[in-house]
Amino acid sequence: MLHIVACIKQVPDTKVIKMNPKTNTMDRSSAPAILNPYDAHAVEEAVRLKRRYGGIVSVLTMGPPPAVKAIRKCVEIGADEGYMISDRAFAGADTLATSYALTKALQKIAKIRPIDLIICGKMTIDGDTGQVGPGIARRLDIPPLTNVKAVVEVNKEKGYALIHRKREDGYEVVQSTLPCLFSVEKEINEVPYAPLPNVLRAARYQPIIWSVDDLEDVDRSQLGLKGSPTIVAKVWPPEKPKGGEMLQGGPREQVEQLMKILLAKKELFRIKEVRS
Repeated sequence: MLHIVACIKQVPDTKVIKMNPKTNTMDRSSAPAILNPYDAHAVEEAVRLKRRYGGIVSVLTMGPPPAVKAIRKCVEIGADEGYMISDRAFAGADTLATSYALTKALQKIAKIRPIDLIICGKMTIDGDTGQVGPGIARRLDIPPLTNVKAVVEVNKEKGYALIHRKREDGYEVVQSTLPCLFSVEKEINEVPYAPLPNVLRAARYQPIIWSVDDLEDVDRSQLGLKGSPTIVAKVWPPEKPKGGEMLQGGPREQVEQLMKILLAKKELFRIKEVRS
């Protein structure tokens, strides 16, 4: 029986988030918090593997108390249990500090029930780095399989997993020993609407919440802002493209107009006169 842990995150909905024009930072209060879309596919894949092979799906997140909503969304999808680490000591963490904190939580979960497989989304939509999953794998000294687009087989008895890994020119077939970590693409599955029993269970579900004091052998210098060697200095929206200029007339007239425009901006385009 497999024990699969999906690492998830609650993020602001970037489709509606606004930027503060004075500080050039994201106004997180302007957008609702949602389960990171890539992580939803990770949880769905974990649930599908549970149906194929039997087992338990746990979810783990780090965040403030409202992040409980993201865990409940995972329970709607089909997760069995949820864990959250929440403490001011974790605030301001970059990907390095985040992977460290989640690793400590995973080690505690593994003492409750050994972990066979960890699944993460490819990346979070508020950071787009894709670094946390591989960072966890490195700290746990297990193989990271990134850009997973299909899971062919997970064989606990023989101790291996077989997946298809996405490439720009197709995909490659990769076999790995267990335990290992997947970071999955959105195309790995479709997340269906949750059945009513799952919705009812999720509405009243209370995850296990740990503070930093509940974790073991934690080096506090590697947590939060203190443990983050990188910072986001500035965030700003891309400049909106200006309207183009419409050329009038037939093909000959349009070519003449275009040449006049190019010659007027010859320094910009670095147009050089070529003499025959």
